[in-house]
Amino acid sequence: MTAGTRRVPVGERLPTLEDVAAVAGVSRATVSRVINGIRNVDPQLHELVWNAVGQTGYVPNRLARSLVTRRTGTVALVVSDSESHDDDPFMGRFFADPYFGRVVGGLMSVLRAAGIQLALQIVGTEEQRTRLVGDLRHGQADGVIVLSLPGHDPLPRMLTDAGVPAVMIGRPADPVPINYVDLANDTGAALAADHLVARGCQLVAMISGPADVPASNDRIAGFRRSMARHGHAWVPLASGNFTQESGRRAMRTLLTEQPGLDGVFVANDLMALGALLALRDAGRDVPGDVAVVGFDDSSAAIAASPALTTVRHPLEDMAAESARLLMARIEDPTMRISSVIYEPTLVPRQSA
Repeated sequence: MTAGTRRVPVGERLPTLEDVAAVAGVSRATVSRVINGIRNVDPQLHELVWNAVGQTGYVPNRLARSLVTRRTGTVALVVSDSESHDDDPFMGRFFADPYFGRVVGGLMSVLRAAGIQLALQIVGTEEQRTRLVGDLRHGQADGVIVLSLPGHDPLPRMLTDAGVPAVMIGRPADPVPINYVDLANDTGAALAADHLVARGCQLVAMISGPADVPASNDRIAGFRRSMARHGHAWVPLASGNFTQESGRRAMRTLLTEQPGLDGVFVANDLMALGALLALRDAGRDVPGDVAVVGFDDSSAAIAASPALTTVRHPLEDMAAESARLLMARIEDPTMRISSVIYEPTLVPRQSA
């Protein structure tokens, strides 16, 4: 029997580091280094130890581990929202919007494998942000993944000033020395423009998100720039707030102001669902009368009728990368501030 397959009878007691070491055929010190995430452990030994952990059923003591590493084994997902929720209650939006579920799924695909817990924090006021940063400085979590919803959010700067390891999903609206993972949103919008023009659309409009949000602003700029290159000097625009109902309202506005439009780019899939409903209410066939392109490639795009042609926003991959970047930042606080930019792709379906 080899060291990798040997079992140690532990009876009714809980397995210990010594049991794991005996099964793995290594020293107790090596087991401790692997479990506590200490660097410079041979990869083969790393695999042996974690296989032995699984065989013995050993559960690392989180308190003891935190005393050794001075870490909590927890990362916070902080959603920084605007203070006012009168028209759009945040928690309803959080659970209804596929965006957030995709982010959590991507984060957990990396954090779970590393034995790190994810804690959700939602802040919307100056008082809440100040209290959050104070808690983080006192070790409530080892680092932060930030989803910043307001156009100009003070939280990224507060985190960097406090020395809290942090990574944003989406670039910050204001210049801040913070790591971030983003999408080339302007390129994605250009793909939508190219597709609508290639279909022969003559009067093309756009439904945007809030113009002060960086991703939304980039999509507006990218779409207009690409349409101009195709000879369309003017693009009618109506704005929403990334919800289905706001997309429906914006589409109604465009149909009133531009009854002859035959193509529309909608800056996210939820608003595109609302736009499809408004077009149906107006008796417009999609894509026969009006071609519609969305943005995200979320579950909403597949649920739409007709199925939505959309720009793929690889949120799960981006969230996973943000988790890896944060873990590296926690391990080495001196590492260079960095960004990772993903490229979008067009996903053709029935709506355009």
